[in-house]
Amino acid sequence: MTFELSWNNLSPEAQQLGCLLSLFAPAPFQWSLVENCVIKTEDDKESEEIVEDLEKLRDRYLVDGNLLQLTKQQTYQLHQRIRKFFQTKLAQLPEADCYKQRFCQGMVAVAKKIPKTPTRNQIAAVTPAIPHLAEAATVLTDWLRDEDLIWPFVGLGRFYYGKGTYDQSESWYQQCLKITRSRLGHDHPNVTESLNNLAALYWSMGHYEQAKPLLVEALEMRKNLLGENHPDVAKSLKDLAAVYWSMEHYEQAEPLLVQALEMRKNLLGENHPDVAESLNNLGFLYKSMRHYEQAEPLLVQALEMRKNLLGENHPDVAASLHNLALLYESMGRYDQAEPLYQQALEMRKQLLGQNHPDVATSLNNLGLLYHYLRRYDQSEPLLQQALEMRKQLLGSDHPDVAVSLNNLAELYWSQGQYNQAETLFVQALEIAEGRLGSNHPKTVTIRKTLKHLHIPVFREITPMIVQLYVGFKSWFPD
Repeated sequence: MTFELSWNNLSPEAQQLGCLLSLFAPAPFQWSLVENCVIKTEDDKESEEIVEDLEKLRDRYLVDGNLLQLTKQQTYQLHQRIRKFFQTKLAQLPEADCYKQRFCQGMVAVAKKIPKTPTRNQIAAVTPAIPHLAEAATVLTDWLRDEDLIWPFVGLGRFYYGKGTYDQSESWYQQCLKITRSRLGHDHPNVTESLNNLAALYWSMGHYEQAKPLLVEALEMRKNLLGENHPDVAKSLKDLAAVYWSMEHYEQAEPLLVQALEMRKNLLGENHPDVAESLNNLGFLYKSMRHYEQAEPLLVQALEMRKNLLGENHPDVAASLHNLALLYESMGRYDQAEPLYQQALEMRKQLLGQNHPDVATSLNNLGLLYHYLRRYDQSEPLLQQALEMRKQLLGSDHPDVAVSLNNLAELYWSQGQYNQAETLFVQALEIAEGRLGSNHPKTVTIRKTLKHLHIPVFREITPMIVQLYVGFKSWFPD
């Protein structure tokens, strides 16, 4: 009865707003999420008027009427009983489906803004929206448009991947594949995209045998849907090659990358960013195979093409500089590698800001070069900076943090600082086992190193082994 009296005291517009709010999960929400669901115009003036009207309705009727709570974190939340009451009222509205569709569209807009590899700050910014994104992906799936169906799942998958909680990321990507197949059928582009997303997660986890069949299926599906010659088919060839590459099945990766390159040239022309990417990938494969004479012209061509197409200052140009530096380092041409690493680092700082995962990668690899050259005083601050940056951006238990801990430990071991090194190796192993699993290549490498360190004789010979390891370490393209 009390709720009914309160309901009758609301204006029709406030009643409609209450019904919309009942669609949010039983968790605090930022008001910008509500605006996302309501504002459908690109006119700034009209948008401002809608925002003002919403805030007036919110404050006058819902907050002042004790139906909506303003939290200390400046978010809003409906009491569970009020939420259920509003949901009952929503069910009685002829336009209830429209409300649910608007809510879903608002959540899709949020999901699309989550990058593939979000930083820690980006994760923190989107965290309040996650329960409501999950509501769209579970309770309100039927009101997602076909073209939007994958997005709440993709957003959630990316969010948990960025946090390093791969089991949760895997769950959302698996649900995405299941629901797209169920609603859209087995031969649909979004099913292919879902296969690719799940495979990409497995690849990053080192679960290559799980990734491979998904990518094979996606490739065949794209061929059936789009024909043998299509840019998306070329992308699938590239993705499958990456898995073979990671498994060190280079003889299987090479023809796929060659085919992708030729297909892109034929479809897109000789000068296209995707052609540059294929040149880069094939060049880096040859680098991994130590076919340096084949690798260098491809990586140089990719760099020059990116400069011409994208301009001298572009993240892809920085990536090409970085990859060419890795090649020269592998070839022992350190005087050529160092300035390229430095140029890539400065470009990334300028383009991406001082705190970015790619900046951390550049710091890390330049530090490793100095380690190999035994310029320890230059190596240590770079490796430490990369470690701290990764902790700050990605969280202290992220797999990339384990890599940085491992690299810094190797540096300390090379200098005879065994206790410091062992502490870092142990930390790296704990993170790698917890986040990547016991059988991931990175985990296995760290465990083997740590095992050797506990054998006394290795305190004499391990510094030499570490030097060789750093010198011949295999790197994936940036």
